[in-house]
Amino acid sequence: MAELSLTDVRAAAERIAGVAHRTPVLTSRTLDERVGAHVFLKAENFQRIGAFKFRGAYNAVSRLSADQLQHGVAAYSSGNHAQAVALAARIAGTAAVILMPEDAPPTKLAATRGYGAEVVTYDRYTQDRAALAKELAAERGLTLIPPYDHYDVMAGQGTVALELIEEVGRLGALLVPVGGGGLMAGCATAASQLSPGIRMIGVEPEAGDDHARSLTAGERVEIDVPRTIADGQAISSPGELTFAVNRRLVDRFELVSDDEIVAAMAFAFERLKIVLEPSGASALAALLAGRIQGLPERVGVVLSGGNVGLDRFRELLGDS
Repeated sequence: MAELSLTDVRAAAERIAGVAHRTPVLTSRTLDERVGAHVFLKAENFQRIGAFKFRGAYNAVSRLSADQLQHGVAAYSSGNHAQAVALAARIAGTAAVILMPEDAPPTKLAATRGYGAEVVTYDRYTQDRAALAKELAAERGLTLIPPYDHYDVMAGQGTVALELIEEVGRLGALLVPVGGGGLMAGCATAASQLSPGIRMIGVEPEAGDDHARSLTAGERVEIDVPRTIADGQAISSPGELTFAVNRRLVDRFELVSDDEIVAAMAFAFERLKIVLEPSGASALAALLAGRIQGLPERVGVVLSGGNVGLDRFRELLGDS
């Protein structure tokens, strides 16, 4: 695959149909009145494993050869891609070995093991997870499925925007949480074709502004691993493949504080009656905090996941 296209996203949609959930689109009159636009929320917290990541993981695993499946797969992730690959591997009848940070949320570690994967831990602040994963995969003869810098993964994630626009029609803007950039790259590829003129807006935590810096610089910029409550967005640099897509299709990257993310989690819980993890609430946070100037009449927002344990949820929202 030389580059990502709408055809690739449509093909991914066919592969995941009947396996991945077609997640609901939520609306809220309260939200619309507050921000002055008609907002459509794509609720990926209702996806299998509780996040959008299952789409890309299953699309990638489903394209492996019989020989690759016989040997097994490897992945690295702070949690959601880990669970997604673990479940996709179980469905495909193959083994999975997942490299996860030692400080990954306990619920995500437990869920990954619960899907049958072997978990190997590392220190996210001192060790290079991509290099460790490549070494692990080579030693064991496993096929590595990266969390975002992989065309099949990106195509699978793009089905989020494909479903949203198929259901609600053309949008003036789409807000997407950004970690490594795979969800944005897939969504931007689909949305730019299905809704010409759409503003693609990525949202990052303030501490992890690598995409914003990279877009300004015109090249990938690396920062220290950010310390943020949004663990799914604690990435030090955009992916090589994802940034090549996003620098072309994304209008801008907005930043949100941890406090604004918590406020969005509280709004989602109180007004929408749903649970979002910090990363899953970041795009909604940008909207609620008024970070988007000149909102169009119809706005899409990706709620990317809801994998947060009860104790952590209560801890974060305790003073909100």
